[in-house]
Amino acid sequence: MPSITPFLWFDGQAEEAMSFYASVFPSTNVVSVTRAQGRVMAVEFELQGQRFMGLNGGPHYKFNEAVSFYIGCETQQEIDEYWDKLTADGGQPGQCGWLKDRFGLSWQVVPNALSRMLGGSDPARTGRVVNAFMQMGKFDLNALQSAYDGK
Repeated sequence: MPSITPFLWFDGQAEEAMSFYASVFPSTNVVSVTRAQGRVMAVEFELQGQRFMGLNGGPHYKFNEAVSFYIGCETQQEIDEYWDKLTADGGQPGQCGWLKDRFGLSWQVVPNALSRMLGGSDPARTGRVVNAFMQMGKFDLNALQSAYDGK
């Protein structure tokens, strides 16, 4: 069966981005770096078991929010760590768990508990959780739980 691999277009920073992501995610594997005329043309790497390709394609295309990568987190510590690392050195925090890293790639750093909180049959609970997270940039798991519990 064929594999599906996200292919990321960079303006000369593919190797730098690969190294940055390797510093963010604990399980990273550099698969290959392709060079031509002394310059890096493409990189291939795995983050948490997901393979990615990166191309130094030039300034023609930019990342936007139409595509993002979702990081499901169990704890507030995980949320804080990924949020802080991905927004460091020029990244931009967004709303409702969204952010852009310094390369302009969009990420969602989301507590896994959110789907449980939103998937219940109590519309009052769901409404409180939605109202709480709509006010957040980085998710606050305790505040979401308090909203869910009606506190």
